[in-house]
Amino acid sequence: MNDTHPEQPGYTVVGAGAIGGTLAFALARAGHPVTVVDADPTHVDAIRTHGLVVARSGTRESVPVTATTPDEFAGPLGRVLLAVKAQATGTALDWIAPRLAPDGYVVSLQNGFNESLIAQRVGAARTVAAFVNIFADVIEPGVIQDGGAGALVIGEPDGAPVSPRVRDLVADLRSWGPAVASDNVEGYLWAKAGFGAMLAATALADAPMADLIDRHRPAMAALTVEVFAVSDRLGVTLEAFDAFEPHAFRPGADPAARNAAFDRLTAWLRTQTKDRSGIWRDLAVRHRPVEAPTHYTDVFHHAEREGLPTTLLRTVVNGLRQLEGAAHDMSESRLEELDRLAQAPAPSLPVNSAQAEAVRNSAQAEVVLSSAQAEAVRQWLDAHREDMVADLAAYTSQGSASDDLDALDSCLGWLRGWLDRRLGEPDAEETLAREETGDILVRRYSARDTTTQDSRPVLLLGHYDTVWPTGTLDTWPFQRDGDRISGPGVFDMKAGLVQAVWALRALDALGLPRPACTVMLNGDEETGSLASRDALVEEARGSRLAMVFEAAADGAIKTARKGVGLFTVTVTGSEAHAGLDPTAGASAVDELAHQILRLADLRSPDAGTSLNVGVVAGGTRSNVTAGQAVGRIDVRVATAAEQRRVGEALAVLRPVDPRTRVEVTGGWNRPVFERTESVAALADLARRCAALLGHDLPEATVGGASDGNFVVAEGTPVLDGIGAVGSGAHARSENTSVSGMVTRAALAATVLAALALE
Repeated sequence: MNDTHPEQPGYTVVGAGAIGGTLAFALARAGHPVTVVDADPTHVDAIRTHGLVVARSGTRESVPVTATTPDEFAGPLGRVLLAVKAQATGTALDWIAPRLAPDGYVVSLQNGFNESLIAQRVGAARTVAAFVNIFADVIEPGVIQDGGAGALVIGEPDGAPVSPRVRDLVADLRSWGPAVASDNVEGYLWAKAGFGAMLAATALADAPMADLIDRHRPAMAALTVEVFAVSDRLGVTLEAFDAFEPHAFRPGADPAARNAAFDRLTAWLRTQTKDRSGIWRDLAVRHRPVEAPTHYTDVFHHAEREGLPTTLLRTVVNGLRQLEGAAHDMSESRLEELDRLAQAPAPSLPVNSAQAEAVRNSAQAEVVLSSAQAEAVRQWLDAHREDMVADLAAYTSQGSASDDLDALDSCLGWLRGWLDRRLGEPDAEETLAREETGDILVRRYSARDTTTQDSRPVLLLGHYDTVWPTGTLDTWPFQRDGDRISGPGVFDMKAGLVQAVWALRALDALGLPRPACTVMLNGDEETGSLASRDALVEEARGSRLAMVFEAAADGAIKTARKGVGLFTVTVTGSEAHAGLDPTAGASAVDELAHQILRLADLRSPDAGTSLNVGVVAGGTRSNVTAGQAVGRIDVRVATAAEQRRVGEALAVLRPVDPRTRVEVTGGWNRPVFERTESVAALADLARRCAALLGHDLPEATVGGASDGNFVVAEGTPVLDGIGAVGSGAHARSENTSVSGMVTRAALAATVLAALALE
């Protein structure tokens, strides 16, 4: 007799939080080999030490599972249960996709609508849809609090019939509870979007979910009506789950039936161990960004397309965003305001697609790009803020000192792969080799859905070299503290490139138009772009305009930059013994001192001209009359006229002591970036786009130069300083902000969309 049992299928759970941890525990307890992959090393270490623990009713039970961080994981992936926060889906897929076996699959055990993104990355055939409503929390590293019964539905994407793999998966997941298979997972997801809107709203205050929903029924009903108006327009058949009955909350539902549904829902919620939402916990306990904005990106997108209002839902999402890092501002007054909004007279809704189209056309007749479209861009980017942070962290970890060719080559290789992952393969690519500096990468992307008559590409300009020496990362790595990010190069200008790439991603994800774009990255900007200047100028000549993703000036775009001159004054004298024969020699140091005083006279603060002799060296010994002295000069000028004046003055420097010789070498490293009419027009467009996003956009004149100086000098208009918001360039205080990344990427995307429609 053979007593062996067939081997149970194994699962990899990516994200061992509330949902992932709960299901991993159930599967492992049922005998399935389970590996949990989580980015939190403390959580992973606790699971390795004590097993995966579930706490319920005052007791704790542990099961052994294999636990690892993504960096430590080895081997291919088969059955993947994806349970990360919605905003981390893209980053997780970056890790999963290259490891997923041909016959493997990914199950989206997440909140929100993530299946389409998963299908884009790993293929529809390797994507499984799921709806999950599990009440649980991570209460300490390695420990999951069971919050009570819930619902779990598995199915194929897009309403395909239930497949054998779905039936097998459901059979295994019944080790947790009442998992079911369905060919209408979409109906459950949209129903959860309505219910989730209520739960998200309760996180605006610090009180039990059931009590807040009960006390603020007008707001809760209006929220679900907004969501279900969209699902109705899409033809979705909503599915009831647990104690939530979505049909009672659809537009036009009977008020008595709705109140009865509220009664049943709140009574059921009061039976749950978990009385506050996971969103509340993220704000009040974990102090981390919430995923609700990501959940509703699709809802906002469809609502905008159909001309449907989402006033209350946007108010909730914006309120949650305000509470990130400010949980002390939670207040029931926020829900009272929602009640007032819900009870205000509602605008009439378009009742069919033709009317919706008329609404859109009317808005576009007044403004080429609508405020709703701009807001959709901002919302989408805000939902992906953690992905942007992850990209900046990975980019910052690539050392790229201007004088380290190996580091620059490695960084550029990483950038090429990252650009492929984020934007797909370009229509064309060129690498312009440079022997003494980093190579230049040029990538060309075609236009989409444009109405502009100017088919020339927009040049997106940046540099990947930094001033930070190789080894800086050993003592000063990428760090994040709430909204603040620090690290070598984050402000100048690695965040700028991340923002540019995500701006393009947002336009693609939302189906908004964009002009042809050329991404050009050089590796010697911090040393003057001496090896890349000609290539930059040549590319600019064929471009419609350039957007330079250098850092902002206290949030302002830069519409004028000074020209920069780097000169060396060399004085040659004659040596002698300073004590025995003090009159025999001619001191180069004395002469240089005279010349420095003359150079100081060239300064003109009123005209914006500065001159600094920053390095002085001369002589050999104190008892020797100096035979040579050198002064290194940095000159900044605000106008071409001042550039000519200073240049002419330097050319005619003559020695005070005729026994010495004065020589001036060097030249103008960058021409003046003047605020031309075309630059002013481009700045005005950026200001109008910022207004669509709800904020002002100042402009500034700065002393620092950029590669934009070269471009403007060729007659191509430039929008400069559209990159990172922060401070501390070239200093250990260098920093940028997460919210600034979102805002600035949204601005760049909106400008590009507007250019496509001009």
